[in-house]
Amino acid sequence: MTAPLARTIAFYLPQFHPIPENDAWWGNGFTEWTNTAKARPLYRGHYQPHVPADLGFYDLRVPEIRNAQAQLAREHGIEAFCYYHYWFAGKRVLERPFDEVLTSGQPDFPFCLCWANQTWTGIWHGAPDRILIEQTYPGMEDHRRHFETLLPAFSDRRYLTVDGKPLFVIYNPRKLPDSRRVIDFWRELAVKSGLPGLFMVAEYYGTTWDPRAAGYDAVVTVRLPSPRREWVPWSEPLEKLK
Repeated sequence: MTAPLARTIAFYLPQFHPIPENDAWWGNGFTEWTNTAKARPLYRGHYQPHVPADLGFYDLRVPEIRNAQAQLAREHGIEAFCYYHYWFAGKRVLERPFDEVLTSGQPDFPFCLCWANQTWTGIWHGAPDRILIEQTYPGMEDHRRHFETLLPAFSDRRYLTVDGKPLFVIYNPRKLPDSRRVIDFWRELAVKSGLPGLFMVAEYYGTTWDPRAAGYDAVVTVRLPSPRREWVPWSEPLEKLK
């Protein structure tokens, strides 16, 4: 049996559990379920709100839920989770589910991380000018501390790699100042830590920007290309992904 040309990795949003910040901004107990349950049908036969099936309105603080998610993923051909990760100049939010996955060793399911480097605003609640947490980039020492925080994950046997290099995604690559310098710095830190390097992926939609010039190895998009735009892939097929 030949190896598949593509591997399926699911992006994993950890906002399905309450945190103090969301309690303060939106009311006690706010999670993404709060928004989901408010959906309303827009036309006849439109099924909204969607009621969750197998796992119900789950809470990601519960380890049994995280294990059940991994089992469902296996059964449906998903080979890894890409957890969204948040770093605001040393401040982390929504970190509990992944931290518990890392420290407990469960679920025994491959994963990687995506730095969601974006300022949080009230845009989804009709207040786009309301700044909740600003994404800043204080400098190289902050990037060092960020890397050191991620190193235990990169070193975990479950971490997804390409040619042995941990795969790391940056959500908003064009917002990262001096990205090639930062990426080269992180790769240097990885080698000094005993890793063979890092495989850096830019999350980007469009064809007008070449991530290679900014130091990235590959590009991924979470949106389907418009049928009115020509999509020109530039990266070679990823091999040895494990």
